Amino acid sequence: MNPERKFDLEERLVNFAADIVFFCRDMPSDMTGHYYGNQLLRSGGSSALNFGEAQGANSDKDYINKVSITLKELKESRVNLKILDRVNYGDSSMRNKLLNEVEQLVRIIATIIKNKKQGQDTL
Repeated sequence: MNPERKFDLEERLVNFAADIVFFCRDMPSDMTGHYYGNQLLRSGGSSALNFGEAQGANSDKDYINKVSITLKELKESRVNLKILDRVNYGDSSMRNKLLNEVEQLVRIIATIIKNKKQGQDTL
């Protein structure tokens, strides 16, 4: 994998996490906003942090494990955003932007995991 490509993906994940912060910061301060906002902050931020940790993995197995956690957190963020979309909660244009980005990130990370696992099979 091209090192520049990893950096671009890391930047996308960092930008996604930052956009989550801005989205959550502007959510209403009611029970729904606190519950889903706190959960979304954790999963959105964790996806970037775990991908960063994967960059220092000691083995392919360790890398796959850490990137799989990134995927898990992105999927959690996606479901959270879908719930918020269903109830039309928070800024709709930002929510739609986040939903689009999380869909793309899920596909990218899933492909990375698949390709890395296939590479292990040939070793």
